[in-house]
Amino acid sequence: AGHTVEVYGTPAEEGGGGKIEMLDRGAFAGTDLAMMVHPAPVDVAEARPFAVSHSKISYTGRSAHAAAYPEAGINAADAFTVAQVAIGLLRQQLPASARVHGVVTHAGDAPNAIPERATGRWYVRAETLAELAELEPRVIRAFEAGALATGCELEIEPESKPYAEFRTDETALAHYRANALALGREFAPPGQAARMNRASTDMGNVSQTVPAIHPYIGIGSLPATNHQHEFAAYCVGANAQRALLDGAVALAWTGVDRGASRYASASS
Repeated sequence: AGHTVEVYGTPAEEGGGGKIEMLDRGAFAGTDLAMMVHPAPVDVAEARPFAVSHSKISYTGRSAHAAAYPEAGINAADAFTVAQVAIGLLRQQLPASARVHGVVTHAGDAPNAIPERATGRWYVRAETLAELAELEPRVIRAFEAGALATGCELEIEPESKPYAEFRTDETALAHYRANALALGREFAPPGQAARMNRASTDMGNVSQTVPAIHPYIGIGSLPATNHQHEFAAYCVGANAQRALLDGAVALAWTGVDRGASRYASASS
């Protein structure tokens, strides 16, 4: 009794930082506990996401006929090649907790035309926002190297504010573990769990302000893992349906238990 539940959609989690925008606009003001559960190959109670920045990278050069007038061109695709080589070499000197990865989304239209524009999306991940602030300038220098080597102009546009690392509410986490086990869930051993819980989420920013948990609930998909076509196929069927219901029930019970814990602490 006395509990109020608010359910939010979570737009733009995979880049865009929807929860950060919601947080900045007061959506979580007065919230005692924020919870979400995410599908995974296996059950993992505690999230340990990386902090991450998302950036759109754009090089602008000059088009020219690649056979007749190649000297008149400035190759934007080459700028990305230089940058990716520089990032590849940089990785040897990065801490084990860092991740740098991305994709080139456009790099020319025809083989006989030197590309005048190339674009891509890049992520830089680190253990914490503080580590990310130290690491990201080194990655930016790799992109600057591409511009310098080719003569292109470089534009780096953040897609959102950086995502923060996650701060787990230990009391709520203990309640979730107990509730999931009561439902017959089985948590992955530490080795498997350490792989799954290292993604990134804008829920990390929420957790810096509001007590929060972010468990993962298994759909029995191994060896298929998140962001694979085979994993998507496992999201339909009996295991997925059970995960959906168990996740909802476990979160509901955890909310009740966490509220009771807060009431007991206040009463004492």
